[in-house]
Amino acid sequence: METALSATGLVKRYDGRPVVDGLNLTVPRRAIYGFLGRNGAGKTTTMRMVLGLVRPDAGRLTLFGDDRRQRSAVVGALIEAPTVWGNLTGRENLEVTRRLLGADRGEVDRVLAVAGIADVADRRAGGYSLGMRQRLGIARALIGGPRLLVLDEPTNGLDPDGIADVRHLLARLVAEDDVTVIVSSHLLDEVERVATHVGLVAHGRMVAEGPIAQVRGSVDPVVEVESDAGAGDTLAAAGFGFTADGCRLLVRTDAADRLAALLIAAGHPVSHLVRRERRLEHLFDRTSFDRTVQGAMA
Repeated sequence: METALSATGLVKRYDGRPVVDGLNLTVPRRAIYGFLGRNGAGKTTTMRMVLGLVRPDAGRLTLFGDDRRQRSAVVGALIEAPTVWGNLTGRENLEVTRRLLGADRGEVDRVLAVAGIADVADRRAGGYSLGMRQRLGIARALIGGPRLLVLDEPTNGLDPDGIADVRHLLARLVAEDDVTVIVSSHLLDEVERVATHVGLVAHGRMVAEGPIAQVRGSVDPVVEVESDAGAGDTLAAAGFGFTADGCRLLVRTDAADRLAALLIAAGHPVSHLVRRERRLEHLFDRTSFDRTVQGAMA
């Protein structure tokens, strides 16, 4: 497997506190890599180190097998909201960036077409929707033909149509333009729809990483059940782990039949019982998430 980005033992401290704490990360070439974690987990700081905007206190970064400082020209990025000069057209916004980078004249037309905004290129960007602005930001990041595209929260504030547009654009970039994409996000459902690989970071450390099916498979199976107020005591006595929300229980088990039989035998009515699909969002259930983190850090 060819690697686009590798990070080993990355550390970044602020005021003596580790924000990124010995993080290891591997992004395969031509992957859409979802870099996931709660707010404050260290995602944005890590991305800033990848881009050379922040210097790590320790650790090593390589891009396509070479030291990052020798290969910075192969990375394009959109960190947080894109900067848009509203009094300029979309084309003029991109022309400013092209000249600053010294890229070929044809780059503006190329990235407009790739981002799917060629038809609005000559409108003032101040009138663009949020989705169009985001595509303009991605188009700017693509100037010069980077092999690695880093996007921090690229769908923030977008409506469902805008989110779908970004999702389709990223898939097309990988399939047609040989681009590797890193998406840093807390929107797990959207990442699951597009990512081929994911990395889960907590407290500045990587706690789960790999192909999305593999990471999803590590999620505890969960059965959702509704019963009466005493059902939780019966489950606890039988050794089941669960979280409760009134009469609704999320039980960490794949033995739905045994669970139902236990409750019914103990005299608890079961009004609803269903196996939940394993999803990345279940890693962010506080109980299972903290257990995952503790296990990784032990």
